[in-house]
Amino acid sequence: MNASDPNKKTTVGTIDDEILAFTAGKDLVLDLQLAEADCYGSAAHVTMLSRMPVTPPVLTPAEADQVRAGLGTILQQVRQGAFEIQTEDQDVHLAVERQLTETLGDLGKKIHTGRSRNDQVAVDLRLFARDRLLDLIGDTAHLAEALTAFGETHQKVPMVGRTHMQPAMPSSVGVWGTSFAEAVLEDLSSLRHVYTLNDQCPLGAAAGYGVPLPIDRQLTSDLLGFSRPIHNVSHAINARGKLEMQILQALGQLMVTVSRIAQDLMLYTLPEFGYFRIPKAFGTGSSIMPNKNNPDVLELLRSKAALVLGYGQSISMILHAAPGGYNRDLQDTKEPFLEGLAVTRASVRILARCVEGLEVNPDRLRAAFDGGVFATDVALAKVAEGMPFRDAYHYVKEHLAELDSADPDEAIARKTHLGGTAGLDFGLYHDRIRTARAAAAADRSHVLNIKQNLIA
Repeated sequence: MNASDPNKKTTVGTIDDEILAFTAGKDLVLDLQLAEADCYGSAAHVTMLSRMPVTPPVLTPAEADQVRAGLGTILQQVRQGAFEIQTEDQDVHLAVERQLTETLGDLGKKIHTGRSRNDQVAVDLRLFARDRLLDLIGDTAHLAEALTAFGETHQKVPMVGRTHMQPAMPSSVGVWGTSFAEAVLEDLSSLRHVYTLNDQCPLGAAAGYGVPLPIDRQLTSDLLGFSRPIHNVSHAINARGKLEMQILQALGQLMVTVSRIAQDLMLYTLPEFGYFRIPKAFGTGSSIMPNKNNPDVLELLRSKAALVLGYGQSISMILHAAPGGYNRDLQDTKEPFLEGLAVTRASVRILARCVEGLEVNPDRLRAAFDGGVFATDVALAKVAEGMPFRDAYHYVKEHLAELDSADPDEAIARKTHLGGTAGLDFGLYHDRIRTARAAAAADRSHVLNIKQNLIA
């Protein structure tokens, strides 16, 4: 091939230079994030091939050991930032195969036996997502812990409860903090759900129709530490994209909670409120106004939430009209998925740090109470004395000026029922957080053992 030839020779054929660049897209960069997962997936696959009951064997156990050692070398390069995907490779899968072939000769050419890049990228994404979801579950539990600790520390500090952003009823900092802790714990349940959906192995489905070889898909699934293989080979490929969308939807729910916390903090740290003070490090100065320390981190958390919600919508739009079977459209679901995982984790971590550094101004919180905030409490007190509620409602409405002397501390001390200002069960939150942490730790230990057994 001469220097002026507009074509490039690749592992899968000769491709026009411009078309190759267009179809490879951002995979040359994005796939670097999947390189570690690709090594582990390939290690499990060649182990299975070496045990496949065929004569002559595709790979002997000794040859499989050689391939796994070669994958271990690539894995070290990945971790050192020395692994490269060339344009001619198109993606991480063929880059790994090329490098193994360069070092091991024909053994490298055998590793793709019985699989397709379709099931290969599907398993890579699931292995990558498994690690990232475990990281995120741990970080989300930490955010719930920070909110719980904040609420518990300031549980007896009165705070005006609001509806329509207007003063409504007596509440407390404890209720505010743990309301969001509980929301985060619910979001964590959604993360656990998609972790379970992700915990299925597509490898061995090949292009979506299986292969005429006696492969052992259960063995491959077990070697990679999945709970089970995806049974139907076509569904194993069709699930790609849909799974990423489901994970992003769970991330989106969490990011909505993150955004609402950020919005509250922006309001309550305004000089006009002064309820809380965020750590100075979480704001930046103005280029022209020396007095400013803008809440940039909180503002960015709002925008990051919009981005993550948009990533999920992007994938749903790519999928909604796609026919069954693999279609190249799925390549464009990779970037929003990888970005969504990264952005969500960064957001959760930074918000937890912000909550841990929050300062409370009890004087400003108490000063925000006016008589109207106590109106419903007084009406219900009259109900307790025997007055019908609607009569009590109208009586208080006509005598609001008489409520200005009410005490916010006494008001929040009276709500002793479950979940009220004086009925918060902080042990409940701590137990849920401990349970979430323990489950994540067990899963993490399992994953680490699997990796060590695949590639020493």
